[in-house]
Amino acid sequence: MRSRPLTGLAGLMIVAGLTLAGCSGSDSDSGSAADPAPTAASSDPASESASPSGTGTCSYPEDSASAAKEVDPPPATPTRTGQVDVEISTSVGEIDATLDADTTPCTVNSFLSLAQQGYFDDTPCHRLTTAEAGISVLQCGDPSGTGSGGPGYSFDDELSGSETYPAGTLAMANAGPNTNGSQFFVVYGETPLPPQYTVFGKLDADSTKVVADLAALGTATGQADGPPAKKVTITSVKVDD
Repeated sequence: MRSRPLTGLAGLMIVAGLTLAGCSGSDSDSGSAADPAPTAASSDPASESASPSGTGTCSYPEDSASAAKEVDPPPATPTRTGQVDVEISTSVGEIDATLDADTTPCTVNSFLSLAQQGYFDDTPCHRLTTAEAGISVLQCGDPSGTGSGGPGYSFDDELSGSETYPAGTLAMANAGPNTNGSQFFVVYGETPLPPQYTVFGKLDADSTKVVADLAALGTATGQADGPPAKKVTITSVKVDD
């Protein structure tokens, strides 16, 4: 998958491959400071996007790119409701998050399916933006570490139009409307973005600090947008029952 852009300040794009702007393991155009929004690799724009139907089911159509890591698509009927606690174990510390399966059922359904299949295990967080980029996010969820990988399917945005992105927000990166896959971003500081990225959960204060402390070390390139200076790897994602 190509990386997905996302739109940030002053018309900056967050690309999906994921949007927040995806970037490769090295400094790349899609992850440059000129394109700071969270992005992910884009799926085939001609394919149908997944969306909740009126019957409470979700659709996850196959996209044109092969999966970065082979997984089965999520079940059409979400398996959880309400608030779902997850523990994202990383090489820099534990990140505890609460997912909102009532507001974003298809997004949470996909995230939990990928987690339970081990899709996120041993996966790098490939992109960090610092305050100088205009947004403060850590982007993860691509096993290839290039910013262009995804699960081989896509699904629709779940937006109200009133989304904001304060510190502690957990949201999907994308490559444009209805191009969600596996890449997501964690907000650790001031991040004004348009309501174009599905917010599906939030981190607690300690977990947000873990990401902020990582961000304080900057990027590997010394630029405002690039791979984290300290490598971050998700070792597992566990769902609390």
